[in-house]
Amino acid sequence: MSAPVPLLQPVDHLEVQILVDNVSDSVSSGPAFVETEFAHHYRHGMQVLAGPCLCCATHGLSCLVTLRRGAQRRTVLFDTGPDEEVFRRNVARLQVDLGRVDAIVISHGHWDHAGALFAALQLIRAGRGDVRVPIHMHPDMFHTRAMRSSSGAMQPFADVPGIEALRAAGGDVVLARQPEALFDGWLQVSGEIPRLSSFERGMPGQYRRIDGGDWEPDPLIMDERWLAVRVRDAGLVAMTACSHAGVVNVLLHARANFPGVPLRCVLGGLHLAGENEDIIPQTVQALREFTVASIAAGHCTGWRAMTALANAFGDQVLVPLAVGKTLRFGRND
Repeated sequence: MSAPVPLLQPVDHLEVQILVDNVSDSVSSGPAFVETEFAHHYRHGMQVLAGPCLCCATHGLSCLVTLRRGAQRRTVLFDTGPDEEVFRRNVARLQVDLGRVDAIVISHGHWDHAGALFAALQLIRAGRGDVRVPIHMHPDMFHTRAMRSSSGAMQPFADVPGIEALRAAGGDVVLARQPEALFDGWLQVSGEIPRLSSFERGMPGQYRRIDGGDWEPDPLIMDERWLAVRVRDAGLVAMTACSHAGVVNVLLHARANFPGVPLRCVLGGLHLAGENEDIIPQTVQALREFTVASIAAGHCTGWRAMTALANAFGDQVLVPLAVGKTLRFGRND
């Protein structure tokens, strides 16, 4: 029997700022609820547009998630991207105060989502007076991982930082397989995502090695989780960092856990590149059934999938992510 889903309380306002993404784009037009990196810089006092002002794009994802109810505010760092130097640069260029971060959530055990975890911890603690920082993780995300190449050779990934090292750096690691309600139900970290769709197959060619043993296939990457926020008078925002489970499985999970709540936005990487490019048509067709108001796709989605989504839904629905962008839902939406 599955665990009961924690209650999700509506928030008045949700802001998602993209600290790390594969793409930089401040010149394309977009909807009113999205602010570009350039607009952010000008609003924060930039006098002259120049290279030293700008963020760096790289393969990875990190989102600063801020929730408000009345005068109260809670902030979560959702993933950190792959590289400490890029993370520190972008945080500085965007003038982000990480001292207001209440917790970190790591979506799954891949280097491009957790590589800057120590830098994030250091910056958060420097801004908060060296308090310990909760880090929500799945217990299976610490295994060594690799991709099998076309030649059959294993191409290992960098490991996610270990529990003891994170504790020594000031993190309080919270391990869970089941859904977690943070901040009295303002935000939910999903449990493991059921695999229900007929065509989504995870990450073909993915392997893992447990405690130095032999490599074993691990295409489903069951340690992946997504974030749910319910915005008052707007609906549910589902933040899926990489969608190894498949974005359709993520949205099926969202609909099952929050029946009757309209889907305002699905946000994150949809992982429809590489070996998953052949399921782009089925994914696009299945997404039509959810009537999502906005698809904010980025990171590992891939240009072929972006093109297919643009052709199917138009720019009133598709909102490509880019480093430095901020998406706002609720009172300012």
